[in-house]
Parts: sequence; structure tokens; C-alpha cells
Amino acid sequence: MSDNTTLSRVNRHLLILYATETGTAQETADRISRECRRAYFQCRICSMEMYSPEALISETLVLFVVATTGSGAEPRAMTPLWNLLLRSHLPHDLFEDLDFSVFGLGDSAYERFCWPAKKLCKRLLSLGAREICPRGEGDDQHRLGLYGALEPWIDNLLETLSRFYPSDSDVGNLRPPSKFPPRVITTDMASTPETLKPYSADSNHFDVTVRRNRRITAEDWFQDVRHFEFVSDRHIEYNPGDMAVIHPIAIGAEVNSFLTLMGWANLADAPFSILHSMLDQALPDRIPCITTLRVLFTHHLDFNAVPRRSFFQILRYFTTDDSERERLDEFLSLEGADEFYEYCQLVKRTIREVLSEFRSVRIPGDYIFDVFPPLRPRHFSIASSAKCHPREIHLCVAIVKYRTKLKMPRKGICTSYLANLRPDDRLQIRVEKGVIKLPDNPHVPVICVGPGTGIAPMRAVIEDRIDAGSNATTLYFGCRSKCKDHHYGTEWETYAESKRITYRVAFSRDGPEGTKRTYVQDLILKDKDNVWDLLNDQQGILIISGSSNKMPAAIRRAISSIAEDCGKVLKEDALKFVNEMEREGRLIEECWS
Repeated sequence: MSDNTTLSRVNRHLLILYATETGTAQETADRISRECRRAYFQCRICSMEMYSPEALISETLVLFVVATTGSGAEPRAMTPLWNLLLRSHLPHDLFEDLDFSVFGLGDSAYERFCWPAKKLCKRLLSLGAREICPRGEGDDQHRLGLYGALEPWIDNLLETLSRFYPSDSDVGNLRPPSKFPPRVITTDMASTPETLKPYSADSNHFDVTVRRNRRITAEDWFQDVRHFEFVSDRHIEYNPGDMAVIHPIAIGAEVNSFLTLMGWANLADAPFSILHSMLDQALPDRIPCITTLRVLFTHHLDFNAVPRRSFFQILRYFTTDDSERERLDEFLSLEGADEFYEYCQLVKRTIREVLSEFRSVRIPGDYIFDVFPPLRPRHFSIASSAKCHPREIHLCVAIVKYRTKLKMPRKGICTSYLANLRPDDRLQIRVEKGVIKLPDNPHVPVICVGPGTGIAPMRAVIEDRIDAGSNATTLYFGCRSKCKDHHYGTEWETYAESKRITYRVAFSRDGPEGTKRTYVQDLILKDKDNVWDLLNDQQGILIISGSSNKMPAAIRRAISSIAEDCGKVLKEDALKFVNEMEREGRLIEECWS
């Protein structure tokens, strides 16, 4: 590509590729696309999951929006593209015709802040691409959240695009901010179709029947953890570490209450058609062409989500009360950042609760997909081996239930839906590839570290390896109490007694009062000689699964300490040993926040 800072005036198109886990990166991509309209750019938005990685060679201008998962891993949607970019034989000038910029999303409380975005940026540069706008890094710790970095980054991006890709002089460089057109056009139907299906057809989903929904924590325990078994009437193929994707359904009474609040009760079951008119803005997956408000808010749109800053930006256009508009302006100002945080994020105030306070808001039907976020499917690690349980999927799920700082009760939408399932109920499940890859040789040692519900993928790993004739698996499990939350404890003890696994367990709250609590990393350090033999001498694999808070980092530190002690190396070389394990695929993290 020419080094000139001005390029063809004809090329006013760009591609935005996003990789998301919770939907924030997709929403951010939508926002960037809307702002790029002001610079007269037509955007294509695509999830990396749906984009063919090989097509990147033919692109000339791409913006990447990349979330961070676990303690610094890329979202699953990014993995195919990232694996392609990592190929060693790629020429250094592969992307010499590509201009790009990256916006990362992360949390600076974690050591590997915005790590996937940083890695992607560095790799593209090494392959000859040109970074036209410096990388942006949205930080959850900022007083404005990711918007603290996003809004100035967008301003810089628009200025850069106008400079590198100038528009015709009679058009002008930048349109002023204004209310954007809706992403859909809805049309009332004259008659109601015989059947209104909540989802469009999708062959990737399996119909399954509930066989078991059993609580596996003690009845008097504070946390309700369930074991689920689902049975399909056709073959389901999956591997240890793969995910079950389940689309939640909102509670009917809550949907009715919300529709009444919005003044839509009389329109709730009136059918209308949907035309996706603004193709640079995403729609929820599997939206049917003809639907109703009741169907949308039961299956597709989330009125119980904690709203993001963009929700209040859009809401401002639809309030008719001056005092409400003034309050929204305060929330959106830099000076009002603390007030906004206390009003919304701190107390987990929901969209429904916000709208109950801003009573003058009237949302036009065409704008519902712009105002309300998608009711997103949830991912759960599969807790079974397809070899041992053909046509079945087992899950181990903690039911989300808590109170906010205002003492308001809150429940997880998807886990509440699952908790209410009864035997013989039907639902749909999709299987998604995970990050765990087991060695082909079942006798290669595997160390599984899975405290709490992190045990789910470990159960799949252990069942799969035992079926293959392995007795070279070591499980480190941690929980609070042997008699309260020892998930699948009887299974592990039975396997250990028959020498099919080595089982080590830490009950952190069962020790005498005043003694130091024992966690899985403490057991690993105690077993240092054996762990070093398995990971170094026998070139075994370490799999870590569970919450991405302090646990994964503690396990890494423990392995580094063992390498330093047993390997007789310096601290820097011990850290290199851990990093090298990860590069070789011998250290795998399946962690979630």
C-alpha cells in the first residue's frame, strides 16, 4: 500500500470484526459502526465466529473489537482466526494492503489486561498490516467503564479515517451527532399466522428432554448447585471441554408486568413483521420474521439486564420530560460519572427498574432492538463424556441468586430457567467447541484442577480418559465443606479406590477454627515432587477450570514455584517454564468471570 496519507475517495467501506463472550464487544462494534456513519463510511459487522479467516487477506480496512475472557484468554469466537495468524509459514508482508485498528475490552484488575487485543495488534503488524489508529483499551475499572476509553478512541478514529480516506469535498468530513435511524422496520400484520415460532430454524440446535434436575449441595447450604441430565433422540457429538449453549426463557409473570409497565399490554400479542433495514447493526440470533412483543421479551430481548451507558444515551431521545432529560444528561457527563455508577452499576439496577422511574419515556416499536440488549444464550461446560453417555449431556450449574446493596433480590435468568425445569420438559441445546484438547495417548499424565463448579469439564475429562483405559489422571478439587458442597465426591472417591485416578481434595472451611485455610494450590505445592515429575519429566498436561478470580493465577504461581524449587532454576526461568507449557498446549485454562 502507498505511504500517502490520502487514499482513494471511492473506498468508503470498512469491516468491523468482533469477538465477544457476554455481548459487550458486539454492542461496542454496533456503536463504532453508528459513529462511522458520521464519517460517511458504510460498515459491515461480523462476529469472528461467522467470518472465514482466509478472507482477511482480501480486506483493505478492518476494525477489530476484542473482549478478554478468563484471566487473559481470547474469546472462543476469535480462536479460528488467531490460530490461522499464528501459522509460522506466513510471509511477513501478507497483509501489506491492510489498514487496521484494534479496540480491546478488559479489566485492569487482571494481570493480562486486554491481552487478546494486544496480541492481535502485534501479530498483524508483524505480518505487514498498517495500524492507522492507536489501539484502544476499554477498562472496567475506569470510572466510566469501557466508555472512558471508547469515546475518545472513536473521536480519534473518525479523525484518522477522515484524514486517510477523505470524502468528496461537497459532502464534508463529519456529520454532527444526531438520533440514528432504527435498525429494523416493523409492519403490523393484518392477520395472525396459524403458528408463531419463537425462533427461526437452526439445524445446529438439538431438541433434548430433561431426565434429571438434582440439587447436589446440602439443602441447608447457601449455594444451590444442580446436576442436570438431558437426553436427545439423536446422536450428539462433543469432546471434553466443549460447551452446552442454552437460550433462556424469561418468566411469564415478569414479562406480563414489564409489558404493562411499558403500556404495551394491549399490543403484546399483535403480530408484526421485521425488516432488518440497517445492516451495519446486529440483531439477536434466530429472530423470526414475524413475531409479537410477548415473544420478543420472552425469548430475545432482556429487560432484566443492568443497562450500560449506551442505554441512557439512546433513552435521552425518547423522554418528553425536561427534568428526566436533565437527569440523563447528568448521568452521561464526566462530572456525573460517580452518580451514574452509584445509581446503576453499584446496586445492579435493571432496565425495567430504570424505565419505571423515567415514566415519560416512550420507545417507538422500530427502536426496540436499539434500546434493549439481546437476551443472550449462556455457555455451560459439559460435565459428561459422550463416550460414556451417548445421546446425553450432563451439566453442573450453580443457580445464581443474591441480593443487591439495596437488598433487592436478583436471580440469574438462565439458571432460574434451568432450576425450574422438570423431568420430561423439552428445550434446545447447541454444542460449541471448547479449549481443552486431551493427548491422543491416554497414558500421558493429565493434572486437572477444578474447584467448585470448575469440576464440570473435569468430570468429562476423567470419564473420557477412564473409558480409554487411562489411570494417569490426577484431580485437585476444592470446596468449602465435605458434607455441604463436595460435588460428585462419591464418584471421585470410588475412582481413586480403584486406582483409576489420583484424587486430592481441599475442604477450606472444615479445618479447626483459627487454622490457615487449605486451597488447591496448597495441595499442589505440598505434592511438588510428584507434580514436577508429571509436568516436567513425563511432559504431562495441566488443565485449570473454574472462576477466573484469584485461583488460576495462584495455580500458575504454584507451578512456577515448583519449577524454581524442583528444577533448580532462577525465578525468570521458572516463569518461562510455565509460559512454555502454555505455548505447547500443555497448560490449558477454561475459566470464566
